[in-house]
Amino acid sequence: MTTCSISRLTLLFSSLLSAVSCEAVSEQADALQVSAHQSESGDTPWGIAIGVRRSDIPYAVEDDEVFDVLPLLKYQGEYGYINGMEAGVHLWQNDQHQVNAYTRFRFVDIPKELQNEAQAESFDLGLQYKFAHGPWEADIALLSDSYKRAYMYSRTKFHWHSGDWDLIPYAEFQWKSDQFNDYYYGLDRYEVGSGLQFNAGVTARYHVASNLYLLGRFGVGRLEDKISQLPTIENQYQYETFLGFGFFPDNKQEKSVSRADSSRDDSEFFRLSHGWATPSNLSYILTGDAEKDPYNNQMTSLFYGTRLSETLFGLPIELYFTPGVAWHYDSEVQGEIVEGVVAIKAFYTFELGPRWRFGVAEGLSYVTNLTYIEKSELDEKGYKPSKLLNYLDFSLEVNLGDLFNSNTMHGIWLGYSIHHRSGIFETSSTFGRIKGGSNYQAVTLQWNF
Repeated sequence: MTTCSISRLTLLFSSLLSAVSCEAVSEQADALQVSAHQSESGDTPWGIAIGVRRSDIPYAVEDDEVFDVLPLLKYQGEYGYINGMEAGVHLWQNDQHQVNAYTRFRFVDIPKELQNEAQAESFDLGLQYKFAHGPWEADIALLSDSYKRAYMYSRTKFHWHSGDWDLIPYAEFQWKSDQFNDYYYGLDRYEVGSGLQFNAGVTARYHVASNLYLLGRFGVGRLEDKISQLPTIENQYQYETFLGFGFFPDNKQEKSVSRADSSRDDSEFFRLSHGWATPSNLSYILTGDAEKDPYNNQMTSLFYGTRLSETLFGLPIELYFTPGVAWHYDSEVQGEIVEGVVAIKAFYTFELGPRWRFGVAEGLSYVTNLTYIEKSELDEKGYKPSKLLNYLDFSLEVNLGDLFNSNTMHGIWLGYSIHHRSGIFETSSTFGRIKGGSNYQAVTLQWNF
């Protein structure tokens, strides 16, 4: 490296590490649409995917690229939507127009070794107007970070579908306020002023078989000239790619396979559970070798579920979209904590005397504060914790109606579950590049109706 590069590198690193969230930011919040298939036949109602995102680092550092593993959800509901790294709640809508309370993820493309300390990735909040007509879609949104640094974007997409292929080219303009640019690109050392950034690219989806799809994306962003001339910036153009796979409705299947008992209406559920923390890793819990938490930390959770599909790969595997909330009780080592979860859960039902049901969920979990069981593990490993983590749930339930030969209890299930939060083994900056998390073993009572 040259002397100039070294000095710029020192400047950037010292700026990043001297503040709690002094982010070196790439504005790629729309980077990873999970399905993004909206044509004359309508939007894909659900999906779950995982993949690897690669992005250039625009800053004057030795590393010039960064990789992330991203789990992604897709859900289109009556009151809102989740689409990869963005989500909205409908404040008003009709057939073509929407006004949404909106959140969008802002990636932070800095060297991997800085991401845990910086904890700079975030979901920004704002308002969105969205218009859709046939294959065309356009939206505009005004957002800000948690310190009221504002920015706005205007985006246009075209949805093209042919056979097994879905392609969505897009173009986007982003206006960023002077406070936003001064902080994120000038690092509060240089006055940049407001500016206009341009992004464009294409998202692709290929139908392999049944519910399995391959996903890809290529995008490029161009920073303003005055930003590219800063000592902290090395690259004006930032290229981004994403490759992964996911599960979506089979676009060649006219109708889903009916349930064995089609007269039973059980498309929704409520699940109440009470759990006890354990310091053991997930692998030890699954093998029946879990330790007891010496401080007896506990939580109670309530989940709602609405069915997305009755089959997966032609098998009787039901999928549900399931948001929930958990209340972590205070103890001698922690205060009361609220946890919010959004996930998609798969259930497989089998008979072994009474009906049994095995379930697996994947999603996102956010806590208002770190639980003791999680913070103590991460402190021991030397990680800075993240409130947002990946969420998994494993459950095994028995039907009480079958067990007690009662028709009135036909939709009630009693079971055991594992409530798991983790950072996916340091592979994702979205979760703070951490390895570890927390586990709770719970007794569950679920009512399908």
